[in-house]
Amino acid sequence: MQAPALAAHRFGYAETSLRAMQADPRAWVQAQFAVDRQDPTPFDASGLPGSASALALSAELLQALRQPGETEAVREARQRLRALNAAGLQRRWQHIITTESPVAERWVQFWANHCCVAATKLAVAGLVWPHENEAIRPQALGRFEDLLRASTLHPAMLLYLDNAQSIGPQSRAGRRRERGLNENLARELLELHTLGVGGGYTQTDVTETARLLTGWTVRLRGDGRAGFEPALHEPGPKTVLGRRYPEGPQALDLLLADLARHPATARHLALKLARHFVTDDPPAALVDAVAARFLASDGDLRATAQALFSHEQSWRAEHRPKFKRPEELLLSAHRMLKLPIGPQQLAAASQALLAMGQAPGRAPSPQGWPDRSEDWLSPDALLKRVQWAERFAQDHADAADARLLAPLSLGPDLGAATRQQIERAASPAQALALWLASPDFQRR
Repeated sequence: MQAPALAAHRFGYAETSLRAMQADPRAWVQAQFAVDRQDPTPFDASGLPGSASALALSAELLQALRQPGETEAVREARQRLRALNAAGLQRRWQHIITTESPVAERWVQFWANHCCVAATKLAVAGLVWPHENEAIRPQALGRFEDLLRASTLHPAMLLYLDNAQSIGPQSRAGRRRERGLNENLARELLELHTLGVGGGYTQTDVTETARLLTGWTVRLRGDGRAGFEPALHEPGPKTVLGRRYPEGPQALDLLLADLARHPATARHLALKLARHFVTDDPPAALVDAVAARFLASDGDLRATAQALFSHEQSWRAEHRPKFKRPEELLLSAHRMLKLPIGPQQLAAASQALLAMGQAPGRAPSPQGWPDRSEDWLSPDALLKRVQWAERFAQDHADAADARLLAPLSLGPDLGAATRQQIERAASPAQALALWLASPDFQRR
């Protein structure tokens, strides 16, 4: 790919035309991360239910489920919870389709997947999009330490990884109850969110981190906010990675600050960023440069982004292309065709993603959605993508003529075989299906 196509497709969500970045693709990308940048299309969260509303609805549903049978109260609560999730998802997708800062939006989505929460249990059923809007978006171009704290202490994360139920065995509450320490959040904080596998921590560090995290819970009967409950907190100092932390809530800020500044964290994040935005096996020089900038800037994510997107290796055309995840595929099609996803289109889009293996808001584990091409390249997955392309093209046959659109969207990087197939199509619908199913569009 040449630089304009790399800017639009490798780093963004696809564009109808390359005209906007044709003159200076690198400046087009970098401008989205400029310090004085005012996003011309900021995310609008007005009217969307927040975490407190979602928690209250989940609690209401849980209470209703205690009654035998599928009662009217259960059906009504389920419907309201579905509506809450649909509103958040539709607003998110529509923003991705219309934003004038698509690379910056991909950056936000990377961090939402990095600090993943999933609607795989009732307590978190309505919290995936509030977590993204309240913890990730406001911090995605700030300091990593602040993003890490906002995500770790969001009700979604405390409930998803069970820290809300973790009790110090020697705490006042622990001495009265059978429940005890839960290490889920501690383990993922070290393994996934900061140091990474091989980052130098031990099982003892996980246990000590879990002890340090006790007391941080969610006030389900109040305002739904996260807070520190001294009665649940394991007394005494804790030692993590050789450093001693005091008893009490202040220990968490100290620990997060140390983890955010750790060289292993910089390396782990730099590798994930380069893998996501550039290629599955990124060159060491790129990873080293991004990690170095992360450390030198004290975890400034805007500076880290600038280091990634200004590096020569990020713009090398010979890197093996990435295979789009299903959500990226669907949204890039809508963005390229300028097709909105309104409430009426939401169910069909969600079902299409479910069929292709990426149910919205339901990542299979705390690792988030996998990011290597091989994870999405099974024969069945490819068949489902072709079937999606055919259905999508039939539904939107009049949206655009792919015989004209494909050369505009990809420029001279449109492959000769794909161009020939599209030009020989018997109808606009067939041309669009061939374009969407082509390797040129499926990869980035």
